Amino acid sequence: MTVGRVNPNCRLEDQGIKGAGTVYYNLNEAALMEEAIRRGEGKLGNGGTLLVSTGKHTGRSPKDKFVVRTPAVEHNIWWENNGPMTPEAFDQLHEDMLAHMKGGDLFVQDLYGGADPEHRLDVRMVTELAWHGLFIRHLLRRPAREELDGFTPDYTIINCPSFKADPARHGCRSETVIALNFDARLILIGGTAYAGENKKSVFTLLNYLLPEKGVMPMHCSANHAPGNPVDAAVFFGLSGTGKTTLSADPSRTLIGDDEHGWSDRGTFNFEGGCYAKTINLSPEAEPEIYSTTTRFATVIENMVYDPETLELDFDDDSLTANMRAAYPLEAISNASETAMGGHPKNVVMLTCDAFGVLPPIARLTPAQAMYHFLSGFTSKVAGTERGVTEPEPTFSTCFGAPFMPRRPEVYGELLRQKIAKHGATCWLVNTGWTGGAYGTGSRMPIKATRALLAAALDGSLAEGDFRKDPNFGFEVPTSLKGVPDELLDPRGTWADPEAYDRQAAKLVDMFASNFAQYEAHIDDDIRAVAIG
Repeated sequence: MTVGRVNPNCRLEDQGIKGAGTVYYNLNEAALMEEAIRRGEGKLGNGGTLLVSTGKHTGRSPKDKFVVRTPAVEHNIWWENNGPMTPEAFDQLHEDMLAHMKGGDLFVQDLYGGADPEHRLDVRMVTELAWHGLFIRHLLRRPAREELDGFTPDYTIINCPSFKADPARHGCRSETVIALNFDARLILIGGTAYAGENKKSVFTLLNYLLPEKGVMPMHCSANHAPGNPVDAAVFFGLSGTGKTTLSADPSRTLIGDDEHGWSDRGTFNFEGGCYAKTINLSPEAEPEIYSTTTRFATVIENMVYDPETLELDFDDDSLTANMRAAYPLEAISNASETAMGGHPKNVVMLTCDAFGVLPPIARLTPAQAMYHFLSGFTSKVAGTERGVTEPEPTFSTCFGAPFMPRRPEVYGELLRQKIAKHGATCWLVNTGWTGGAYGTGSRMPIKATRALLAAALDGSLAEGDFRKDPNFGFEVPTSLKGVPDELLDPRGTWADPEAYDRQAAKLVDMFASNFAQYEAHIDDDIRAVAIG
């Protein structure tokens, strides 16, 4: 039995998925909410949200992600970062997963990634959970209703959380598996209900496919000046650096909060929604994002709530600190209708430096920008993970290593070409600590960060005076109206300047040690930055 709208020439049976119970094609938000609640997958929350739990997996499983090793991709994949799987193991996994799904109901969403029609990727999501269908309907882009009659997917993703992989049989690491087969145009996800695997699988696909077209895929947020899409900016950053918060500036138009492409036409969002972290979310600091947590059909994932009032507890991380809300872009009032912008005039790289060494903002040369892009630095702080008693550096190349199927230098070179061709100004912004490391200093004032960013984006910051940082060599502004001068000189914010010098030397060594892996693959100008 089938329900919903679908291309009659492209049903699941035509893709080898046979023997299912009822197949629900392209249900809308209300119908998916109804099915999810009826099946006990979630609970109706305040405002008509859907409250769900993902079980033991409350985040991605990067060590369980594999790429099928075939001659077509053999020499293109960064195998040190992507686990290989044989075609035979994948075929067995596929066969066993389909057998497991026989007789069960399935939910299909035909969607696409990429707001630019020239580069969009048509994707079919097949899952056993109705709420996963709702999630991906928010996060990817929805075709017009009439387009569904002729929709044929470029790639298909099958997600079956109840299926448990067998490492010996399927060539994987555990009962959880995410396997990408570029030749078969197929992704299989099993053993995890964490919905983020769905959207990041599409991001990984685009990260592989777009560079061949000269398009730079980016793990970044983006916005543009109101009424002026040409004045665009992108914000690279790992989780916790402020990527979503800082791009959602009410004085600018939001293009998107997580994944974008930079083509010959400009910047475009891959997605149709946002997947925002809700830990410590407040109506004062982020009113628009906060309001989505009582919006109809928002998926509230892994949040603690009062069983009687259903009020959400934004401070309780007993389930996970990675609690999230998934909602469509139109939930944000200043979101772009086209999800497209011009070539970025400013490229911002966000870091959360818990060592208290980096200044709140610095201007980078193109070579320095490549150094920091390939480094992808942020830091963990004490208490965030068991055994972390002092700040620990985290280097995730290109600010998104788990989603990079190609070698980092491929993306670095693409970004350098784009920056050179379009004359973008590059900035490093530290949203971490000042006046000392974590535990001694204090978090960088968000008001100061916003002021510095606003001045960088409108061009006024570049007109002021700069000094050269003695540790990293980049340029640091010496003053900005409304920002305390001492904040711009991190050494001066420490009670013991010599302790700062020791910490700075330690961080420089950490950067150098991490960057050694790239030195055989980079040009002399970037190598010069690496060695000081």
